[in-house]
Amino acid sequence: MTDTLIKNAVIVNEGTIQQADLRIRQARIDQISAELNAQHNEQIIDADGCWLVPGMIDDQVHFREPGLVHKGTIASESAAAVAGGITSYMEMPNVSPATTTQQALDNKYDIARQGSQANYAFYLGATEDNLEQIKALDPASVCGVKVFMGASTGNLLVENPVALEAIFRDSPVLIATHCESGPVIKQNFLPFAAQNREPTITDHPIIRDAEACYASSSYAVDLAKKFDSQLHVLHITTAKELSLFEAGPTAGKRITAEACVHHLWFCDEDYPRLGNQIKCNPAIKTAHDRAALLQALQTNQIDIVATDHAPHTRDEKQQPYPKAPAGLPLVEHALLSMVDQVVNQHLSIEQVVEKTAHNPAIRYGVQERGFIREGYFADLVLIDPNQSTDVSHDNCRYHCGWTPFNDHRFSSKILSTWVNGYQVFDGETIRSNPEAAMALRFKR
Repeated sequence: MTDTLIKNAVIVNEGTIQQADLRIRQARIDQISAELNAQHNEQIIDADGCWLVPGMIDDQVHFREPGLVHKGTIASESAAAVAGGITSYMEMPNVSPATTTQQALDNKYDIARQGSQANYAFYLGATEDNLEQIKALDPASVCGVKVFMGASTGNLLVENPVALEAIFRDSPVLIATHCESGPVIKQNFLPFAAQNREPTITDHPIIRDAEACYASSSYAVDLAKKFDSQLHVLHITTAKELSLFEAGPTAGKRITAEACVHHLWFCDEDYPRLGNQIKCNPAIKTAHDRAALLQALQTNQIDIVATDHAPHTRDEKQQPYPKAPAGLPLVEHALLSMVDQVVNQHLSIEQVVEKTAHNPAIRYGVQERGFIREGYFADLVLIDPNQSTDVSHDNCRYHCGWTPFNDHRFSSKILSTWVNGYQVFDGETIRSNPEAAMALRFKR
């Protein structure tokens, strides 16, 4: 590994912005100082006043491996992730076979060791009958248990109250929930049947409405309070749900919330233009809901920003609305979209760093990552806020070959990404290195 000296960086970290130099030695941040002198055989990078930020820790991705590799793989999607400034990810269990046993978890770690470009961790999926697998989890190596409390299929759907109570009572790790109420969604379909009308994509946020989300998320919060569980509610989409979450610092909270970049970017006015490309669960909702989510990031009612990256092929997405799968590919452009939120004065760059790096590290107890500190792993991203990025289906790096941001120009550019001290992206090229990425460890 080549040691690196980054000169003249504007370091954004822990609520401050300062001009400084930073030295990477081996896998870690060795020194941070106003002026550092180059040493023998050290690679020197002149940041020239660009932002140096801790790499994004994405707590919710679907990389599709094993079993669904026509959509994406751990190798392909993690490569897109590092090009987008994501240095660590936590991957979901709805693959084939579903990740519901320790053996299935071990298999995923084996795959990631062979090809992941970013640091990795994997959720165990909860079912109505795998409580013993959940209870046996190692809190130091498993990021969490994913519970689909509705809106899922197969054995990953957990609706039985007895099973849910047991999971919330006995899980030794954080519980991350997808909250949409199946009964409410089913009820919302009835008017279409009565009218003998097939719903279309513009009906998606009506079928999966605020009531469906609130009914489930409030149930999850009630369970967490009853059993004093560690609960993280994923992808909040509605203003109504925000009443469930406390404002204030993430440290010390037992119940936290996440918003995803596409729910902060798109709204229901975009369905006629983008159609099934932005079909996702929970649904993208109104401009009012979007504004409420952005405001909740400022008040810290929402603690974390993630992607819920979920690629599908173009052919799959071009099916009629009822058959088209839900999910968007997002990891390559998530951080760029958040910088645009800064440009649009919805957030500060310090808040973006807090929500994408600091708070995921705090909430999950990620060891020695998520901050720019001497001695921490060198997971870093250099961003030029004055150089734009043009996005198209043709230049995105996803295996699925398309992006919902097609023809958009972002206001900034990712110049470099380091994972454990390795420069894995130089602004143009993925520098594949099987030694760079590590399995995340958790201090709990």
